[in-house]
Amino acid sequence: MGYLNSVLSQSTSQNKVDDAPVSGGGLSQNGKFSYGYASAPGKRSSMEDFYETRIDGVDGQVVGLFGVFDGHGGARAAEYVKKNLFNNLIRHPKFISDTKSAIADAYSHTDSEFLKSENNQNRDAGSTASTAILVGDRLLVANVGDSRAVICRAGNAIAASRDHKPDQTDERQRIEDAGGFVMWAGTWRVGGVLAVSRAFGDRLLKQYVVADPEIQEQKVDDTLEFLILASDGLWDVVTNEVLLFWVQFRGSRFHD
Repeated sequence: MGYLNSVLSQSTSQNKVDDAPVSGGGLSQNGKFSYGYASAPGKRSSMEDFYETRIDGVDGQVVGLFGVFDGHGGARAAEYVKKNLFNNLIRHPKFISDTKSAIADAYSHTDSEFLKSENNQNRDAGSTASTAILVGDRLLVANVGDSRAVICRAGNAIAASRDHKPDQTDERQRIEDAGGFVMWAGTWRVGGVLAVSRAFGDRLLKQYVVADPEIQEQKVDDTLEFLILASDGLWDVVTNEVLLFWVQFRGSRFHD
């Protein structure tokens, strides 16, 4: 899983100042995997996206925790999730023994605590989350919202998460069963407001916009080449296959 580190190795790591582009990478202590990251503001006046890369030790195991958090209604929710989600996860008593339930609990707890912290805020804020948890030879990808995870296995692009959009049949049914509605307002939106059907925060829509993650597990073996996590700012303009080709091409250049 070293391609992304190679792709980004020519960029100089910088501190994020005034939404300046930032990129870098690292290597796990046991040398089994490398990672890279890159973040750059778009056309909006402020940056609401955050990322987290973390290597930690839990019960004698080296674990990797990686996430992309795309805020809306301001940066509060995305920044809160970045700072707290992985802490809540690695402290969970079942993190090693039942990682999937630990992830679900951590998402739920982080969402609840963020909503409590929002009691005095006048403006609603929310955030998507796409996270990848590497524990031994297990890769668990969890997401709420439309940030996406894609893996390259044996040269093929495979979606490791599903975008949560209000017009998906099951998501629309869940929202309507809870008493909400989905309508077209430039795109399909929950209550005519929000273009994702799952997210952290969004207090006024919380009955319909849940933070329940969908979790997929992948086995890490020789066929799993790399994983990409990105917000919809990337996926709205490139397909899974195009991005996979670009990463492979850039990676091969650095290995030549």
